[in-house]
Amino acid sequence: QVQLVESGGGLVQAGGSLRLSCAASGRTFSRSGWLRQAPGKERAFVAQITQSTGTTYYADSVKGRFTISRDNAKNTVYLQMNSLKPEDMAVYYCAASGLSLGSYEYWGRGTQVTVSS
Repeated sequence: QVQLVESGGGLVQAGGSLRLSCAASGRTFSRSGWLRQAPGKERAFVAQITQSTGTTYYADSVKGRFTISRDNAKNTVYLQMNSLKPEDMAVYYCAASGLSLGSYEYWGRGTQVTVSS
């Protein structure tokens, strides 16, 4: 059974930092990503990393503030979030795919990030 389990969310003041983790089990993946959904908004892409090469992609809104990384030995992906803003507040989801392109097939349940101003 494939599982993605996020952790590390919480409450932080604007300008602060959080580190999210996504521990995967059941298989390895070609790529993993983080997406987020704020209240009343659609789920939006945040960042992605390719497991084999470490190639990363970011949404413009988080470039320079967020860093995605992976530890293949632990089958875990991280999202380091710095300089957090109130508009970063959302439920953050980890997602993964066995394919190099297309939609993510596997999803975690999400972790809440709350940023106070």
